[in-house]
Amino acid sequence: MGLSFSLSADTAQEQGLDLEPPVRMEEEMEVMEERVVEIEHPLPCLSESDTQGIIKGRDLFGYVGIEAVLDQMRRKTMKAGFEFNIMVVGQSGLGKSTLVNTLFKSKVSRKSCTPNYEEKISKTVHLQSVSHIIEEKGVKMKLTVIDTPGFGDQINNENCWEPIVKYVNEQYEKYLKEELNVNRKRRIPDTRVHCCVYFLPATGHWLRPIDVEFMRRLGKIVSIVPVIAKADTLTLEERLEFKQRIRQDLQANGIRVYPQKEYDEDAEDRILNDKIRENIPFAVVGTDKEHQVNGNKVLGRKTKWGIIEVENVAHCEFALLRDLLIRSHLQDLKDVTHNIHYETYRVKRLNESNANGLALSPLTLENAEGIFLTNP
Repeated sequence: MGLSFSLSADTAQEQGLDLEPPVRMEEEMEVMEERVVEIEHPLPCLSESDTQGIIKGRDLFGYVGIEAVLDQMRRKTMKAGFEFNIMVVGQSGLGKSTLVNTLFKSKVSRKSCTPNYEEKISKTVHLQSVSHIIEEKGVKMKLTVIDTPGFGDQINNENCWEPIVKYVNEQYEKYLKEELNVNRKRRIPDTRVHCCVYFLPATGHWLRPIDVEFMRRLGKIVSIVPVIAKADTLTLEERLEFKQRIRQDLQANGIRVYPQKEYDEDAEDRILNDKIRENIPFAVVGTDKEHQVNGNKVLGRKTKWGIIEVENVAHCEFALLRDLLIRSHLQDLKDVTHNIHYETYRVKRLNESNANGLALSPLTLENAEGIFLTNP
C-alpha cells in the first residue's frame, strides 16, 4: 500500500522549506522527449543573423541520394549531346586546317571536307563554317569549325578583322532574338563562337601590328587562345625567347587572352590556370600522319633528322593546347562565352532597346563594336 501526503504552502513556509509549484506529469514527459530527440539527432543550429546553414554528410540521418544528380546530368547530356564552336584565324599557309584535324583526330576542317579543294588566296575575308557530329564513348558533340580565308593575305590588311567582329556579334544577336521570342525553342541552337585560336607565324621577333590590333579588338568579345604555328621551324632557344616577347607584347598592349585571371573562381582554378598562362602562346606542330617510333604509332612530322612527335611535350606544346581546349577547359570556354561575353552583349543591346523603344534596333558593325567599348 502506497503512502502519500501533501504539505500546504503556509505550513512549508512556517517550517522554512522552499517548495516550488508542482509540475504536471505531461509537461515533464514533453521535456524528456525533446531532450531525447536532441541527443539522438544533433543538427547544426542557425543563429538569428544566418540565412542558410551547411549540413554536411556527417550531419545527415542517412543516405539521401543527392550525388545521383550527377548521373542524371550525365545521362541527359549523353542523350542530347552538346555543341562546341571553334574559330581559327591566321594567314594562309600556317597549318590551320591540319591543326584542327590533329586536335579532333579526324577530317573536320573545311579544306579536308571539300571535294577537289583548290587553295586560292581570297581578295577579301570570307568566313566559312563546317559542322560535324563527333561521337566518342556514347558522348555526342556537334563540332563547328569556322575558318577565315583571306585574313592577313593582302598587301593592305586594314580593317581585315571587321568581318570577323561582325560574324561573332551576329551569332550573339541570333541567340538573343531566340531568347526574346514569346514561344521560344526548348533548346536554343548555339552558334556562338566559344573559342578563337589565333595563329602567329614563327618569325622569332615580335607581334605584328595586325596581330596586336586583331587580338585587342577580338579579345573583348570572344575567348582568344594564341598559338605559334609550325613551331618546329624554331630552335628551342628561339622558341622560348619568342614566347617571352609575345607575352610582353600582350601585356604592354592590354590584350586579354584566355584564361583571364579575373575569371578564376577559386584558388584551385588559379593554380591550374597560372600554369596555362605560363605556357601561352602554345608552340604547336600539326599533322595527321602516323609514324613508327620504338614500335608504337605516333602522330608526327618526319624529317631527315628524325620524327617530331606532335603529342610529345618535349617536342612541341600541342598536347597542352589539346588539353586546354578539350579535356580540361571546354565547358569553361562555353561558360565564359555565355556568362561573360554574351551577357555583356545582351545587357548593352537591351539597354539600347529600352532607349529606342520595345523592339531591338538593327545590328550594324558600328554599334556592334560600340557595345564592347566599355567592357573592362
